[in-house]
Amino acid sequence: MSGIPPPVLPAPPKALRRQYFPAVAHVLDWLLPNSLLGRLSVVMIFGVLVTQLAGGLIWAAQLRTKSEAETRIAAQHLAHSASGAIRYFMSLPSNYRPIMIQQLREMGGTRFFVNANTALVPIQPIAQNSLADIAVESAEEALKSDLPFLPEFRLAFAWPDNLPVSDDGLKIGDLPDSWVQHILLIKPNPAPVLVIQTQIESGKWLYLAALMPNPYFLDSSNPLSLDRVVLQGLSLAAILLLTILVVRWTTRPLAALSDAAEAFGKGETVPELPETGSREFVKTARAFSGMRERIKRYLEDRERLFVSISHDLRTPITRLKLRTELLDDDDMRTEFHDDLDELDMMVKGALQSVKDSDIHENRTEVRLDALVARMIRDASMAGHEVAFQPSGINVMAKPLALKRAIGNLFDNALFYGEKVEITIRQSQGVDGDMVEIELRDHGPGVPEDAMGSLFQPYLRLEHGRNLNSGGMGLGLGIARNIVQAHGGELLLRNHPEGGLIATIILPAK
Repeated sequence: MSGIPPPVLPAPPKALRRQYFPAVAHVLDWLLPNSLLGRLSVVMIFGVLVTQLAGGLIWAAQLRTKSEAETRIAAQHLAHSASGAIRYFMSLPSNYRPIMIQQLREMGGTRFFVNANTALVPIQPIAQNSLADIAVESAEEALKSDLPFLPEFRLAFAWPDNLPVSDDGLKIGDLPDSWVQHILLIKPNPAPVLVIQTQIESGKWLYLAALMPNPYFLDSSNPLSLDRVVLQGLSLAAILLLTILVVRWTTRPLAALSDAAEAFGKGETVPELPETGSREFVKTARAFSGMRERIKRYLEDRERLFVSISHDLRTPITRLKLRTELLDDDDMRTEFHDDLDELDMMVKGALQSVKDSDIHENRTEVRLDALVARMIRDASMAGHEVAFQPSGINVMAKPLALKRAIGNLFDNALFYGEKVEITIRQSQGVDGDMVEIELRDHGPGVPEDAMGSLFQPYLRLEHGRNLNSGGMGLGLGIARNIVQAHGGELLLRNHPEGGLIATIILPAK
């Protein structure tokens, strides 16, 4: 059994990977902004912040390690100096010690403030600090190593404000400035003082107070000091500003390309894209310009083709009609006439469909109430009943094209419904504010299974052929093409109480 190799775990199935990664992408899409500028800015800013944070943490850890090592070495040197001072005072007769202490205070030049007491002086230590603990521990170890014959040492860091120096309650503030001004830092920026007390004889305590070689060593390991924070903040602000400027400069041509593509898709005049910027954008701009020219040529060729076909077919259709007059059979002659009339109508309808879908005009602000009111006035004169409440809503659109789209739906509603209701309202869509133009007739409606085929050309339902024999089945397709060219959508649905509802949804701007 020992020779059997361990089983190999299978890789995650493709179905699981396909389910996992789209979920991650969906979360990212929800978190990130929609625009490319916003996404690149967020990603780059996040990367800069993470880099700064990681670098700051590494730098803080190194600074902390360096500060601890320097503090340990400095405390040991201070302790060795204190050991020498203690040996010196222990070597003096007890009655000479006060005289020597007084001479040191008057002459100066010493590293320690020294005092002789008869008891241990209680010291209020500074707040808990790891560097202070390291210094105290290192200094105490050095003192015990240098002076193993002394019973104990009491070490603590204290602030010089109200620091007691003797067992009778005398404080540093009560002493002459000349005694401590070259030894301790009391003002304007006090530094923590290391106080060393040891019992050199029974009832005789020696009191030593001194500064560390770096008096403000407690601040040396603080990565959040004011000067460092200001420097880091300025560096981060400069990097972020440059990042945003670079991202904006990079994505601006893409925004221009997007606007040009959208305008061209809506049939508007598009200026030439500047072939400047990155190599990739120049290639894209050239490809877009070439595609636009090919599409324009295709549309022009298509229009010319339909015009030519319409013109060329009219002559043989007319000749065939003349020849049918020579037929002796009346029934056959009538059938030929009907077929030729239908063929002529299909040619005219195809040409009209191209013309109605390719209305070349600029967008302008259209007052929908006025546009619909003119249609209603003409319908009322013909005896149709139309219900409409003015909305005061305007929309940016091509006036003639929009009139043609609404007119086709309005004509269908008049043909197939007894009464027409028109409603104009604003709504909130995924891409912003939208305008909805809803037309409802009170006719028979449309079978649900035929709803998806209503936009096909020349398709007419049975009740449509019965009610409107002169139609060609192109109105809905033309209306949808015009609405889609405006960046909108045309929806059809049956009303629960009967009749068909046609809804035009257009961007408000």
